[in-house]
Amino acid sequence: MRLDLLAALSGLMIALQARANGELSHRLDNAPQAALVSFSSGLFFVALYALFSPAVKAGIARLRTAVRNGDIPRWRLLAGALGGSFVAIQTSVVPLIGVAVYSVASLAGQTATSLIVDRIGLTGGGKKPISPRRIAAAVVTVLAVLVSVLDRIDARNLSLIAVALAGLAGAIVGVQRAMNGLINEHSGQSFTTSLLNFIMGSSVLGIALLIAVAIGKVEFVALPAGPWWIYMGGTIGVIYIAFTSTIVQHLGVLTFTLFSTGGQLIGALLIDIYSPTKGVSVSAYLVSGIVMTFLGVLVGGVNSSKPLKR
Repeated sequence: MRLDLLAALSGLMIALQARANGELSHRLDNAPQAALVSFSSGLFFVALYALFSPAVKAGIARLRTAVRNGDIPRWRLLAGALGGSFVAIQTSVVPLIGVAVYSVASLAGQTATSLIVDRIGLTGGGKKPISPRRIAAAVVTVLAVLVSVLDRIDARNLSLIAVALAGLAGAIVGVQRAMNGLINEHSGQSFTTSLLNFIMGSSVLGIALLIAVAIGKVEFVALPAGPWWIYMGGTIGVIYIAFTSTIVQHLGVLTFTLFSTGGQLIGALLIDIYSPTKGVSVSAYLVSGIVMTFLGVLVGGVNSSKPLKR
C-alpha cells in the first residue's frame, strides 16, 4: 500500500482518537483520569495481542538483543514516556487556550522539530537535508491549520505560556515519532514498538495521576457506562503507533507530518458532518485548510508513492 495514503490514514485516526478521548474526558470531567483510561485500554489490547503473537515476542527478543549489544541506547526506548508527557500537557493546556489555538501551536512545534530530527537522522531511515522547499512546505501546512480553525480562535485572555507549552507538546510528538522509527528498525515488528510505547506512557500517566490525587488536585471518579466508542481511543492509538513507527522510517518525520495533517483535517471534516461536537459545525475555513494542506505537500515535492516493502 502507498505510504502517503497510510500517512493520511494515520491522520484520520488521530481525529477519531481525539473525538473519542475528548468525549471521555467530557463525561468524566477529569482529564488526567481520562488520559490514563485511554492509554490503559490501549495497553490492555496490545498486551493481549502480544501474548498470542509469536511475531511480537520475536520483536521483543530482537529489541533486547539490540539493547544488550549497544545497537540502540536505552534512553531511546523512552518514546512512550514522551507520549504520556504529550497527553499530560495536552489535557492541561487545551482547557486554557482551546482546541483551535492548541492545534496551530502544536503543529508548529511538530513541523519545526520534524525538520531537525530528519536532518539528524533520528528515525534510522537516513538523514534528510533542510531545504528551502521543505521549509516552505512546513510553513504552508501550519498556515493551513491556522486557516482551518480561524473561526474558532478567541484571542481574549490568551496565555502565552500555555501557547508555548502547546508548541512543546508538538515538538514532543515529532521526537517521539522519530524515536519510534528507530525502535521499529531494531524490533522489526510495529506492534512490539506499540507495546513498549503503551507500557511507558501508561506508567507516566499513572504516576502523574497518583501525584495529582495525593496533592488534592483531582479525585478518582466512576467511569461512565457508555457509549462504547468513547473507550476506543487507546485501541486506535495502538494501531496509530504501529503505523507511524514503520512509515516514518521511509518517509521521514516531516513528510509524514504533512500527509498526516491532511488526513487529520479530513477526519475532522467527516466528524463535524456525521458526529459533531455540540456547538461545532462544518465551516468554509476547515475546507480551505484541507486544500491548503495538500498544497503544502505539493510545495514540498514529496516523492512518497513507493509501496511499503513487505
